[in-house]
Amino acid sequence: MSPESADAPGLSADECPVAGTPDSPPGQDRCEDRLARVALMRMAEAGDPVMGRLIRAYGPRGALEQARRGVLAPEFVAAEEAGAPRRRTDLDRLAASWSARYADPAADLAQGDERGARLVIPGDAEWPTQLDDLGDTRPFGLWLDGRANLRLSCLRSVAIVGARAATPYGTTVAADLAHGLGSRGWCVVSGGAYGIDGAAHRGALAVRTPTVVVLACGTDVCYPSAHEELFRAVRGHGVVVSEWPPGSHPTRLRFLVRNRVIAALSRGTVVVQAAVRSGALNTAAHASGLNRHLMAVPGPITSEASAGCHVLIRQGKAVCVTSVEEIVELVGSIGDDLAPEQRGQARPHDALNDETRRVLEAIPARGAAGPAAIAVAAGVDLTTALGCLGGLAAAGFVEAADRGWRLRRRG
Repeated sequence: MSPESADAPGLSADECPVAGTPDSPPGQDRCEDRLARVALMRMAEAGDPVMGRLIRAYGPRGALEQARRGVLAPEFVAAEEAGAPRRRTDLDRLAASWSARYADPAADLAQGDERGARLVIPGDAEWPTQLDDLGDTRPFGLWLDGRANLRLSCLRSVAIVGARAATPYGTTVAADLAHGLGSRGWCVVSGGAYGIDGAAHRGALAVRTPTVVVLACGTDVCYPSAHEELFRAVRGHGVVVSEWPPGSHPTRLRFLVRNRVIAALSRGTVVVQAAVRSGALNTAAHASGLNRHLMAVPGPITSEASAGCHVLIRQGKAVCVTSVEEIVELVGSIGDDLAPEQRGQARPHDALNDETRRVLEAIPARGAAGPAAIAVAAGVDLTTALGCLGGLAAAGFVEAADRGWRLRRRG
């Protein structure tokens, strides 16, 4: 097994020759690991836990050697069978499918470089170490396209996800939350889809804050196609991320698989709108499984687009949030990012003590009343009533009248 060096710089296709060349330069092992991971990214589906365990056991080069042969080491097969009985046939089929999908990794590196993408793998300086929380489903590597540094951007990041068929309420809330988070220096992570995702990215871009789009296809494939301008803007101020090689097209399963990366990159996930059956709830489940903060925005109880959010809140899986301050309080530094307590509009009556308030309420809305009648109605003695009436008159609440005291007319 070949250990992967920590914080190694990313290497381009030119700097990383094909494994096994003579006079190997320093870092050749790193280059071979890099090429092996590029090959494995095309051979195995992203998030495949069996491939993840194979890499953990034998390193990327050892895993590639077995995958190319289509034959797994007996001890690895035995360990897999012990974890899940009667899996030998499934493992044989899986290994055969890996072998059939092998392609020249140097060609993928060259193609990615030609299309402006760069590859980062575990141990690179730009690799976000929080992805390691995914364990055996950790990405084998990531293709990035954009100016922002992925690791630095995601140190303070929040995922905003939700329905593609979002309502105007949902897109407005998503854009406002993303705008507010960006103004406070927080990066917004989402999936680049229609609806909530797109609104969140646009909200962050409005304050020129890095935003991260995690795709279910290659970084050179624009999906949805109508977001071509949006993705171009993201590349200018943020970064587009993918686990799939250049030219890969999205599938329904890949959308679900990429959701774990959205959740893992962020300190917390906010579900703005989601129906009871929604892909956003899949991201929410990943966030909960990774012990990330999970938040949900409430909506009208008559809206099916918010029903999934209400279920998360009612089941205690998500914290109800209604503002940027409440989000930052959860994902920010303990004690330093507290949200202000929500209060109603202050009224002049709020400063009165209990006795004075009772005296004020005892004065009739129309006409006037004498001090004795006011004292009886307020449940205080006459001396207390007179003292309170004097204070209320000085504060402008009441005034003396021919028949006692009356409320002071305003305006």
